[in-house]
Amino acid sequence: MDWILRPEHAPHRVFEREEWANLRADTPLTLDEADLARLRSLNDPVSLDDVVTIYLSLSRLLNLYVAATQELYTATRTFLGDRDGKTPFIIGIGGSVAVGKSTTARILKALLGRWNNTPKVELITTDGFLYPNAVLQGEGLMERKGFPESYDLPALLSFLSDIKAGSDKVSAPVYSHLVYDIVPGERVTIDRPDILIVEGLNVLQTPRLPRDGRAVPFVSDFFDFSIYIDADEADIHRWYVARFLRLRETAFRDPNSYFHRYALIGEVEAIEIAERLWTRINLVNLRDNILPTRPRADLILRKGEDHRVEEVALRKL
Repeated sequence: MDWILRPEHAPHRVFEREEWANLRADTPLTLDEADLARLRSLNDPVSLDDVVTIYLSLSRLLNLYVAATQELYTATRTFLGDRDGKTPFIIGIGGSVAVGKSTTARILKALLGRWNNTPKVELITTDGFLYPNAVLQGEGLMERKGFPESYDLPALLSFLSDIKAGSDKVSAPVYSHLVYDIVPGERVTIDRPDILIVEGLNVLQTPRLPRDGRAVPFVSDFFDFSIYIDADEADIHRWYVARFLRLRETAFRDPNSYFHRYALIGEVEAIEIAERLWTRINLVNLRDNILPTRPRADLILRKGEDHRVEEVALRKL
C-alpha cells in the first residue's frame, strides 16, 4: 500500500490485523456488547471482535507505556527535588471527520479505566476550544470551522499546560453538537487524572516555525502518545455522507438542532448538501491540515472500507 514508506525506511513498523491481535497476550476483555453499544458513535459499526483484535493489544501497549513514562517522571522529580505531584499521561487521537475518532477514544477510555490498578481516565475533545459562532462569523470563518484557525489555541495550550503540571480542577468550555456552538457559561472540569485522552481533528498540527528560533508550543508537545485514525479518502467520503443522512433522521429532527432545516428536505437534496459540505469544507481540511499530520503519530490505525482496522503502524523506538 502507498500510505507508508518502504519497511526498511519507514519510521513505523506495520502489523496486519491478526499479527497485531497476537500481541494482546493475556490482556482480559473487560467490555461486553452492552458496553460497546453505549460507546459506538453513529454509523461506526465497531464490533466486540474489533475490541479483542485491535484495542486489547493497544490497551496492553499503553499500560506498558504509562508505567514506563511514570517512572521517567518520578526520576525527573527526584532529580529536581520535587517530592510531591502527579504528572498525567496524555494521549492524543487525531484524524478526519467521520473516521471514528470518538468511538476509538471512548473505547480506550473504558478499557484503560478497567486496568487492575484502576487509573483515573478522563476524555476531552478539542471541540470545546472552537471559537464561539459569533466570533467565527465576525471573522468570516464559519466555513472554516474545524480548520486550525477556528480554534482558540492559546486557551487549549493553557489547558494542557495546567493538566500536565498536575493542577487540580482544570476547566474547559463545553461544545454542543446540537446547537453547533460553545455553550455560554458551561464548563467541564478535569481534576488530576492519571490519563487524559484528547480527541480532535487537528491535534497533531504544527504551526509554521519562526525563523528566529523562538519557542512555539504545539498541542502535541503535551502528548505522551498519539494515535491517528486513517482510511482511504473515498471511504471517509462515503462514511461522511452516510452519517449525514443518519443524522437527518435522528439528531437533526430536534427543533433545537442547528441543522434542523436538513430534516425537512428530501433525501436527494440532503445528499447534494452533504456532498457540497464534504467537497467544500471537510475534504479541504483533510487534505490541507489533517492528513499531513499522519506521519507524526506514534500509532496509526488504518481502516478498511467496512470500518474495520486492517493494519496498525507503530512508531519504531
